[in-house]
Amino acid sequence: MRGSGIGHVNIRAMIRETFHALSNGQRLHALEAGHGPLMLLLHGFPEFSGMWRAQLAHFAGRFRAVAPDQRGYNLSSKPAAVRDYRPAALVEDVLGLADALGHRRFTLVAHDWGGAIAWNVAAAHPERVERLVIVNAPHPVTFVRELHHNPAQLEASRYMTLFRQQRAEALLAEDGYRRLRHMSIEAWGANGGDASPATVAAYVEAWSQPGALTGMLNWYRASPLHPPEPDAALPDLDAARFRVNVPTLVIWGMRDQALLPGILHGLEEHVPDLRVEAVPDASHWVVHERPARVNELIDRFVAAR
Repeated sequence: MRGSGIGHVNIRAMIRETFHALSNGQRLHALEAGHGPLMLLLHGFPEFSGMWRAQLAHFAGRFRAVAPDQRGYNLSSKPAAVRDYRPAALVEDVLGLADALGHRRFTLVAHDWGGAIAWNVAAAHPERVERLVIVNAPHPVTFVRELHHNPAQLEASRYMTLFRQQRAEALLAEDGYRRLRHMSIEAWGANGGDASPATVAAYVEAWSQPGALTGMLNWYRASPLHPPEPDAALPDLDAARFRVNVPTLVIWGMRDQALLPGILHGLEEHVPDLRVEAVPDASHWVVHERPARVNELIDRFVAAR
């Protein structure tokens, strides 16, 4: 399976590789398994659809579980302009994918940048989202608050300034994507996740797709949520616009060094139907480090209908 060679043979055999043409002109590559109600799984940086392999296999018995490569990543469309990676366009991709799959409503599971877009989808289109599962991805209102008032979070987010710069592609591609491997695969491998040669090869293949590294970084360049810069101040967000009125589970690896637990404080003010599950021994990469625990928590949440 091109661009997705992670995991055991029995799991891989369950997973189908598909491509979907959206009404907005984008084409998304996806991995999917199972049949039934739709579950969409959205990855973040610097991942791709293959990060959700354990979840695709686990939920295939009850859902049509679909994990796309998001716009700019791996085998999906990679528009050239930074403006094409603004949140509104990425939200449109999620809704368009559900439409292309023939589903009005869906369960949405998302990590990192995928979670940032999922918060927006659920806030703006609650009629489409059955249930929302967020994994180590900050709600925009609490994230902006922490960037304004928590010096530790501001410092932890400084890497975003580098990723917005034009030199970021060359820096991250150096020495066989050494920095990307260190911040992701090697980090979760040190805490029990799969860092096998097959996993490394699959990620390097995804990062090496033509235009992928620029597409991935354009998510940072297009976002208004980042440490303040001389020509790009933090926005003032309308909290009402980001109120999420769908049942929501937040799973948080408490050893996350980029997104600190202060982001969770006061979250219930913006998400009334909220459950928060902390995973104390996991980091930002909790999906890789504790996949069974993640699956268990999602199981319990989706079963409580």
